[in-house]
Amino acid sequence: MSRPLTFLCLLALCFQTALAQKATVYGKVVDASTGEPLIAATVRSGEIGVITDFDGAYSLELEPGQHGLAIRYVGYQPLNKTVRLDAGQSLEWNAFLEVEAAVLQTATVTSGKFEKPLSEVTVSLEVLRPDLVKSTGKVTIDEALEKIPGVTIIDGQANIRGGSGYAQGAGSRVLLMVDDMPILTADAGFPNWDDVPIENIAQVEVVKGAASALYGSSALNGIINVRTAYPKAKPETEVAAWYTSYMSPKDERLKWWDSAPYTYGASLAHRRKIGKLDLVLGGYLLRENDYNGYQDPDDPAGGIKNAYRRFGRTNISTRYRLTDRLTIGLNGNFNVGETGAFLYWKSDTAAYLAAPNTFSNRERIRFNIDPFINYYDKGGNRHRLQGRFYNVDNNNDMDQSNSSDMYYGEYQFQRQIQPAELVVTAGAVVSGTAISAELYGDTTYTSRNIATYIQVEKKLLDRLNLSGGFRYENNLLISPAYYNELKQDTITKERESRPVFRIGANYRVGEATFFRASWGQGYRFPTVAEKFIRTNAGFIRVLPNPSLGSETGWSAELGVKQGFRINGFEGFVDLAGFISQYQDMIEFNFIGQGFKSVNIGGTNIRGFEATIAGRGEVLGVPLSLLTGYTYVDPKFDEFGLDAPEGSQALFNAQSSSEMTTNVLKYRSRHLFKFDLEGSYKGFFLGTEVFYNSQLVAIDNLFEVLLAGVKRFRDDNPNGYTLLNLRTGYNFTEDIRLTLLLNNTANVEYTTRPALMEAPRNLTARVDYKF
Repeated sequence: MSRPLTFLCLLALCFQTALAQKATVYGKVVDASTGEPLIAATVRSGEIGVITDFDGAYSLELEPGQHGLAIRYVGYQPLNKTVRLDAGQSLEWNAFLEVEAAVLQTATVTSGKFEKPLSEVTVSLEVLRPDLVKSTGKVTIDEALEKIPGVTIIDGQANIRGGSGYAQGAGSRVLLMVDDMPILTADAGFPNWDDVPIENIAQVEVVKGAASALYGSSALNGIINVRTAYPKAKPETEVAAWYTSYMSPKDERLKWWDSAPYTYGASLAHRRKIGKLDLVLGGYLLRENDYNGYQDPDDPAGGIKNAYRRFGRTNISTRYRLTDRLTIGLNGNFNVGETGAFLYWKSDTAAYLAAPNTFSNRERIRFNIDPFINYYDKGGNRHRLQGRFYNVDNNNDMDQSNSSDMYYGEYQFQRQIQPAELVVTAGAVVSGTAISAELYGDTTYTSRNIATYIQVEKKLLDRLNLSGGFRYENNLLISPAYYNELKQDTITKERESRPVFRIGANYRVGEATFFRASWGQGYRFPTVAEKFIRTNAGFIRVLPNPSLGSETGWSAELGVKQGFRINGFEGFVDLAGFISQYQDMIEFNFIGQGFKSVNIGGTNIRGFEATIAGRGEVLGVPLSLLTGYTYVDPKFDEFGLDAPEGSQALFNAQSSSEMTTNVLKYRSRHLFKFDLEGSYKGFFLGTEVFYNSQLVAIDNLFEVLLAGVKRFRDDNPNGYTLLNLRTGYNFTEDIRLTLLLNNTANVEYTTRPALMEAPRNLTARVDYKF
C-alpha cells in the first residue's frame, strides 16, 4: 500500500513542479487612439491562443523560452511581438492596436454573426458609414439606404436587386434588424424606419441575396442590419438640428400652397461609461408640413391642408459587466406620433393633392424592450441570450386601426477554435405574435415560430474561407374563419415547417483580389396582413386571401472584389453576377372585385452589379466615393396572352400594363448611384446622383383607373435622374454646418404610380459634438 501511495505523491510533486516551470504573459488589448478595450481579440503563440474578455484582458500560459506573439482584431492592424520568458515568470504586455484604414478591412458581423473583414465575406455585403448618413442630411435610415447600389425603397418597402415590387405596405422580403434583432411589425412584416436610432449609428450592413438560413423567414431577399454605437473611453454627446424648405415645382399647376411646406427636427445622442456600465441615451423629434395636401370633407370651406408627419422618439441602451465573462443589458425604444397621408393623387396635373376618400389620419404609439445576456465560459465559448417585446398601436380614422404584440427570444452559442481557424455558431429562436385589428375583420390572430440554426465558417491555407449553414423553421398561425362572410367562430390552425440551406466560399487570389461564390435558399411565411386584410382606399378595394401560401426560392452569386491604392487613395472595385429564383412568389394583384396578395407561380431574376468605393487623398484633397450600377432582368416563369384560359401564364400577362413583355411588375431594370465628397481647409463639397429607369410594368388597372398615371408614364419613358448637392464648413472638429440642395434640377418623378416625390428643397443642418 505504501509503494502506490509514494508513487502518487511523487507524481503529484512532478506535476506541481512542471506547472511551476510554466511562464505567463498577460495584459490588455486596447484601441491605440481611444484606449477602448477590444473584446474577443485573439492572442496567439503558435498553436496556443486565447481571446480577450470584456475588459480587453488576456492571460496566456507558455513554456519557458522565446515566443512569437500575434494579436489580431478585425478592423485593426495586426501586431506581432517576440518575448523571452523564464520559468515561473509573469510578463505584462499591453497591446495598443491601430485602426486599419483600408476599406477592405472594414469589420462586419452580419454575414456570419461574428466579426469578419469585408474582403473575406462569402456574400455581397455593403457597408454604409455614419459620416455619410450625416453629411447627406438624411432624416430616416431608409433615405440613406438609397445610396447603396442595388437597393431601392418603394413606399417604405426595401427592394434589393429587383427581389420585391410594390406590396402596399405588407410582406417585406428584406429583414430589417437593429443590433441583430428583427424589427418588422408583427402583423404586416413592415419596417418602421423611424424606429431606427439614426442619431446613434456605428454602421449599416446590407446583405444582398437570400439569408434565411441564418436569419429566418423575412430574409428571403436580404438583410439590413443597423449596428448602433456604444460608449468609448471618453463621454460623447452629439446634437443636430435641421430645417428644410420645399420650393415650387417646375410645373406651376402642381403648386397648391401659399406658404412653403417645411420639415424641421432635432436629435440628441449621449454615450458614456459609468464604472462597469455602458450607457447610451438618444432622442429624436421631427415635424413636417408636407408638400402633399388634401381637402378636408368635414371642412370644405377651410381650403387645402397640408399632409403632415409629427413624431418623437427616445431610446436607451445599457450594458453592464458583472464579471470579466458576464455582461447583461437592457435596450428600449419609445416612439409616439401622428401622420396624415394619402394613397394616390387626384391626377397628374394635381399630383400633390389627394384623390377623394384616400386621405387618412393616424395616431400611433410603438415601443420595444430588449433584454440580453452575454457570457464567455472558461473555454472561450460565447453564449448569448436576447429577447424583445415589440408593441404597435395604430389608430386610424378610416377603419384601419390595428394593434400587435411581438415576443422574440433567441439563444445563441458560438465557438471559435483558433488553431483550426473554425467558427461554429448555433442557436434556437422562439417568437410569437398577438394581433387584433379592424383591418383584419376586427378579430384576434396569434402566431408562433420556432427555429433552430447552425452555421460553420472555416479558413484554409490563410486564403480560402468556406461557410455553410442550415435552419429549420416551424410556423403556426391561429385565426378565426371570419373570411367565409358568415363570420363563424370556427378557429383554424395553419402549420408549416421548412428547412433552408446556404453555402459560400471566398478565395484570396492575390494580396487584394478576392473571388467569392454563394448559394442560399430563402423562405417566407405570409403575414396576417397579406392573408386577411380587408379595407378600402378611394375606389380601390383590398381583399383577403386566406389560402395564400408561403413563397420559397434561392439565390446564387459569383463575384470578385479587387482592392486598389492610387497614391493616397484606396478602395475596391466589386463585380457580381447574380440570379434569384422563386417558387409561388407572392405579389399584390387585382383579382375579381379588388386587389389581394396572390401566389403568381415561379419567377427568376438575373442581373449583374458593379460597385466602386474608396477614400483617401487626391492631390492633397481628402475624398470619399461610393458608386455603382445594377442591371436586373426580372421575369415570370409562366407568361403569355396565348396561354390557356384560366392559366397562371394568362393571368400574369393580363394583369400587367405590358401584356406582351415578360417582366415582373414594379421593377426598374437599370439603377445607378453616385456619391462623391471632398474637403479642403474646413470646407466640404459633395454631390449625389441617382438614376432609376422607368418601372417597365405596373398593374394595368392603375393606368386605366388612376387619373393621369398612363399619361405621366408616357411622358417619362426613360425614368428619372436625380441630382443632390451639398456643401458646408467645419468650424472646429466639433461644430459643422451643412447646406443641402436636393432635387437640384426640380425633376418631377415618382417611385411608384400616382405618388409624386418632393420638388426642389433646401436644408440647413447644424451638428455639434462635445
